[in-house]
Amino acid sequence: MKVGIIGLGLIGGSLGLDLKGQGIEVVGVSLRENTCNIAIKKGVVNDASIDLGILKNTDVVIICTPVEAIASTLKSIIPYLNPDTVVTDVGSVKASVVKNCSSLWPNFVGGHPMAGTAQQGIEAAQRNLFENAAYVLTPIESTPLEVIQKVEKIALSVGGKIYICSPEIHDRAVALISHLPVMISAGLIKSCMMEKDEKVLNLAKNLASSGFRDTSRVGGGNVELGLMMAKYNRQELLFSLQQYRQNLDEIITQIEDKNWHELEQILKASQKARPDFLN
Repeated sequence: MKVGIIGLGLIGGSLGLDLKGQGIEVVGVSLRENTCNIAIKKGVVNDASIDLGILKNTDVVIICTPVEAIASTLKSIIPYLNPDTVVTDVGSVKASVVKNCSSLWPNFVGGHPMAGTAQQGIEAAQRNLFENAAYVLTPIESTPLEVIQKVEKIALSVGGKIYICSPEIHDRAVALISHLPVMISAGLIKSCMMEKDEKVLNLAKNLASSGFRDTSRVGGGNVELGLMMAKYNRQELLFSLQQYRQNLDEIITQIEDKNWHELEQILKASQKARPDFLN
């Protein structure tokens, strides 16, 4: 099997390392020749180029570009694909991507490996990044079964835990557990920075430890990724933010009214529910 990877950053590079490590021929495409050279030297791919022609005779192509570029990337590579080439992506928003890409290429199935690190780029690529991580596939009614199976085989081979759902269900779920936390975390950091007393602010910075580190991590991460979540999963993110605002207002009310028993019940319910969201 020959696999093409477009976008040799953390995700694309890590996929390349794992697939090439299995003896699969992997070719890569990047906008920058330097990235191509690093990918070859690092063992991420067998060969890489800025020329899309390198994708000829690939069995599977994985598009690892930002969400906004996935459909246009697929359109640009179609002249180089065989009719039976399978195409998938790794974007964290699926409904718009799947709608556009499926109309361009019948052998497309949406994918979302839910793994990553704080680092970006080809230098951050690492083996076993997807081990025991959720890998979501989002076929639609017209997606051929053999296309789903081929991408599922690749996802399993890199250690992913397969979940299959519609693009719409995916986007609603990730809004709750991925996109909402980014916005809440960004709001937390902004709230801290609004402190006017320099002594208080400086002390807070020095005292911040694991609690602040855990709750602020995603809000202090990749700006492009956070903006993409808001732009391309806007409706589902707004819905989850509105739900969160209602719950926050309830907590504020309980504290204002000194309803300690009611607040305790909220905290107990949260404590009980949290393990169900942790793998």
